[in-house]
Amino acid sequence: MRLPLAIGLGLLTLLVESGHTSARPNPGKSAVVIVSGGGSVTPFTTPTQACKRGLAAGNTATALRTALLAKGKRVYTAPAGMPWGSVSEPDPQSFGAFGDCPPALPEHLTIMTLGDIDASGEKLARFLNHLHDTEKITQVDLVGHSNGGLYSRAATRILRQTKSALSIRSITMLGTPNNGSVPGSFTWGEFNLADCKSNSFCETFNTGWVQFAANYDLGLNRENTFKYLDGKGVATAAPSGSWGWNAAQAGYLNGIPITLMAGNYFSDNAGDPRMWPYDGITSRYSAWAEGVTDAVIPHRTCWQGPLTHSIFVSDKISAPWQTSLTWNTAALDRVNQAIDEADIALTKPNRQGCSDKPS
Repeated sequence: MRLPLAIGLGLLTLLVESGHTSARPNPGKSAVVIVSGGGSVTPFTTPTQACKRGLAAGNTATALRTALLAKGKRVYTAPAGMPWGSVSEPDPQSFGAFGDCPPALPEHLTIMTLGDIDASGEKLARFLNHLHDTEKITQVDLVGHSNGGLYSRAATRILRQTKSALSIRSITMLGTPNNGSVPGSFTWGEFNLADCKSNSFCETFNTGWVQFAANYDLGLNRENTFKYLDGKGVATAAPSGSWGWNAAQAGYLNGIPITLMAGNYFSDNAGDPRMWPYDGITSRYSAWAEGVTDAVIPHRTCWQGPLTHSIFVSDKISAPWQTSLTWNTAALDRVNQAIDEADIALTKPNRQGCSDKPS
């Protein structure tokens, strides 16, 4: 049964603040950083400080943070907002609202979630260096939801290019549009209504997204496409020598185990396999980075479940929040497993679970 919004918010806040989630994580030089995606608003939180009203760490990170704290992890959430500036507390009546939070960090440490992927990656890299300087953290496991996975990839490149003293131990991505999002591709003509195969959610959400992007997008939607990320459109063969964003990241994930998690809540066996199944935003094809070579992601492990992209999508279809990648118990356990196994992951075969058979 789906919890009413107010009860769900209050319950999670109580769990986080009451000590039921291992409020005293193990000390050390390692930490987990949760990175939210496009259009999100996420406050900065620490292992012991979070928002006291509403969702303790915003609608993307709250359940992830709660679950990982309960496993003894040292968890921070990267501040993210829109359009520019520090994170502001949203309207208390808005979806996934939060309030009475730790002091907001300045703009130069805050991801702007409607714009360029690399610019957001640069903000994230600055934030991670800030944790190194202020919290003495030297090693991070990144958990990126949606475009947060792309921001994590970009930040990892920047940290390596600048020879940062902080290193990335692992990256776990949930519903990350590594080859583009369905709404982004729909907006720019790479998918169309016929590709929705008469699915009402697909038709309604994506036609509405076109108007949303026209009013609010500041560059991200154009980059959430095959053309930008892969250097080609859906129906166009790649030119000799790919020139997309993915190809430009080659070499920067070497030695870092990557876990790719996909939701396949919406499915149509007759649909374009680059779109179906998908979680309402990101296809399994894209979440598993099927169009990304091993030169770019040298070692990957894949997972999938019958889940939506987020509690926002679940709410749109009147489904329980447990149906979302960021809230589902099995998905959260898999994130924790990826972090626990990060030191041995590279000794295991590449592409485990990366087939069309359910996990």
